[in-house]
Amino acid sequence: MRQVLSIAAVLAVVAFAGQAFAADAKAICPVAGKPAKDSVTADYKGTTVALCCGNCKKAFEANPKKFAAKANLQLVATGKAKQVKCPFAGKPVNPAQSVKVSGTEVKFCCGGCKGKAAKASGDEQIKLIFNDKAFEKGFKVTEK
Repeated sequence: MRQVLSIAAVLAVVAFAGQAFAADAKAICPVAGKPAKDSVTADYKGTTVALCCGNCKKAFEANPKKFAAKANLQLVATGKAKQVKCPFAGKPVNPAQSVKVSGTEVKFCCGGCKGKAAKASGDEQIKLIFNDKAFEKGFKVTEK
């Protein structure tokens, strides 16, 4: 009986650690591009954004607009914000019209908007889809 409980306890710890690691893997520091830490955060858009270190926290708090697109992406990637409309047109999305942006699926209203997003890549694509104007059109912060 003890062995069964011990094995169950070990499996529970492993499962919890895997979930924590998976959650951390989604949070990328918007300043340095490194894995963010849940223990280093800054207030942002009514919730918090995770950063990798105190220096990045200082840089982010000094100029959040500079890092807005990557911070907005982090909010969506971590589930603190949800997509509600097309970030370009502000119209309802068509699930068949989607593009992966840094591992996060973003949906669009039509092939034209999807094509615009698909033509960009890297930081250019992040800035295009997650700039503050596009974020306000297409996403809503859900976790306070």
